[in-house]
Amino acid sequence: MERDDAPHVQYEKRGRVAYITLSRPHVLNAMNLRMHGELAEIWDDFERDDSLWLAVLTGAGERAFSVGQDLKELAARNRNGASASSFGSKGLPGWPRLTERFDMAKPVIARVNGYALGGGFELALACDIVVAAEHAQFALPEAGLGLIAGAGGVFRLTRQMPFKAAMGYLMTGRRMTAARALQFGLVNDVVPADQLDACVDGWVQDILRSAPLAVRAIKQVAAQSAHLPLEQAFSARYSCEDARRASDDCREGPAAFAEKRPPRWSGR
Repeated sequence: MERDDAPHVQYEKRGRVAYITLSRPHVLNAMNLRMHGELAEIWDDFERDDSLWLAVLTGAGERAFSVGQDLKELAARNRNGASASSFGSKGLPGWPRLTERFDMAKPVIARVNGYALGGGFELALACDIVVAAEHAQFALPEAGLGLIAGAGGVFRLTRQMPFKAAMGYLMTGRRMTAARALQFGLVNDVVPADQLDACVDGWVQDILRSAPLAVRAIKQVAAQSAHLPLEQAFSARYSCEDARRASDDCREGPAAFAEKRPPRWSGR
């Protein structure tokens, strides 16, 4: 039974890291409109808070990251005459959702601890690094429900894995094991469930050892140049790269190397 006053998302700040947990484990962290609204406020705070350099996104419990949209809520909305949605969430609670925050420069790690289905898989596809437990499963089952993976699944899956393989998963809703996702390059690491937190923490610590503005520049440049011809990619302007070049950290890195000491990143 779900308490009316219980938050649907847990948000914790530990040093430079934001830990964001989808928290409806009794329904495998299905995402309803309230959860999306809470997530929007959290992502806004994460982007605004200069003390935070990266986020870890996961689901409560051991069974699911998220099984996607709360279909019972959707069915009720349909009965009440709600218009069918297509791509994106503009005009709905929680916009812009993570899947549409195309300018978010801070890195996000997905900790996938079970089912990542539908919108849950789309959330993972929108993250920069994905670490999965061996029992994790991924799928976009929307076609079998008369729906479409409108939170970026159609777009991201066909860009992040071979096209024909992606089409097979999109048109059938077949489930993909964590091992298969690793083969396709959709996840960075697959580990036993009891090693998941340690593996995620390894990625967290490695990112924190890097200059935060350099990490953000890499993320922005990679995203914005992905479909540019090389000549245009080299000549384009990137705001995060401009910030990195003008930063104290840009000088701190070489100075620390020359002085044989660890760098002291300030994010400025």
